[in-house]
Amino acid sequence: QVQLVESGGGSVQAGGSLRLSCAASGYAYSSESMAWFRQAPGKEREGVAAVWAGSGDTRYADSVKGRFTISQDSAKNMLYLQMNSLKPEDTAMYYCAAGGPWGISSWAVAALYSYWGQGTQVTVSS
Repeated sequence: QVQLVESGGGSVQAGGSLRLSCAASGYAYSSESMAWFRQAPGKEREGVAAVWAGSGDTRYADSVKGRFTISQDSAKNMLYLQMNSLKPEDTAMYYCAAGGPWGISSWAVAALYSYWGQGTQVTVSS
């Protein structure tokens, strides 16, 4: 049984940094993607960043490029999201997802991911 558990969320001021972690158990890293999504109140869940363990490829939403970095440690079964220069519009619940598409073009389609964590809240104040 696959279980994803996020941690590292919190409240920070604009310009600050946070590092989110996702502990994956029961999941075999493969050519499938792992990703971070976020969802703000009243908005749809959106893809933030994705990574492919086999190739090391990464993809980012335009809104976070240059500020966020996704990484993974397959040996420790961990996925990370380093978030710098945070903005109030980054405020959302952040979710770890696994078992996603092999194709890079569809990385941000939430429905294509098989496994989800419960989320960790990130709040950025101005």
